[in-house]
Parts: sequence; structure tokens; C-alpha cells
Amino acid sequence: MELVSVAAVADNLVIGEEGELPWESIPADKKQYRSRVAADPVILGRRTFESMLDDLPGRAQIVLSRDEREYDVETAVHAGDVESAIAQANALDAETAYVLGGGGIYALFQPYLDRMVLSRVHGEYDGDTSYPEWEESEWELVSETPFERFTLEEWHRRTEP
Repeated sequence: MELVSVAAVADNLVIGEEGELPWESIPADKKQYRSRVAADPVILGRRTFESMLDDLPGRAQIVLSRDEREYDVETAVHAGDVESAIAQANALDAETAYVLGGGGIYALFQPYLDRMVLSRVHGEYDGDTSYPEWEESEWELVSETPFERFTLEEWHRRTEP
């Protein structure tokens, strides 16, 4: 199974402010993001999950949280750690699972990722949550697609020769 991080990230790596995006909504980004993750399981933190309850992404939601609990959403399951979340995604026979945040979740999964799909929102924004920095020598930027307010970047983890 391939593990892919998907995030909208400002030039200064900010991804959120008090649980919300720090920039005005970008419909083209939301559309490409939703279509990308629709048929696959997603992994996200409890706060991110709760902020999306009205419009959950993915066919299944694996909610990473220290507190074990059940959710009032039929497609949502709890995972207590990264390994458990990955095992649950594997059990769904998915070719791909998407990591959707928040900031701490992105950091926890960074060593496990195969790809990153980043909507690089033009400009710098104030915020309290950031996407983790990564070692660029471990990654290759394989595509960039410009849009009006963002550039969609796809990064692949380099493999050893």
C-alpha cells in the first residue's frame, strides 16, 4: 500500500489557524483534493476529523488519537498509533491511503510516506499549525501544475540506488 500525504500549504508551511484554513477558500483546490481521496481510506487526527464531520473525505476514516473511542460515523475507526493506522488501512485492501493532518499527524507519518501531494498556496500566512519541514534530498519533485492561487506539487520519496 502506498501512503500519501495531502495538504494545502502556504509558502511559509502554515496549514491552519485555530482549526481553519488561514486563507479564503480555493474551490479548484478543494475539488482536486476531494476527487483524489474519495475512493480511498484517509488517516487523520481527532481534531481534524471532528472539524470535517459535516463533509468527511475518503471511503473510510482512520482517526489517530491517544484516547480510544468509537465514533458516531459508520466509516470511522480509531487507531492508537501510526503502525495501527497503517495496519487498518492495509486491512481495507486499499492501494493508497491518504494522510490528511493536522500538523502533528503529518509529522508522525513523514518517515512512512511514499508521496506528498501539496497544494502550495501562494503567499505567507499567519497560523498556529504548520506542515513539517522535510529533507529535500530524500524527495524528488516530479510534477508542478499551476492554478490561479496555488501550485499543485507532487513529490516522490527517492529510493536507494
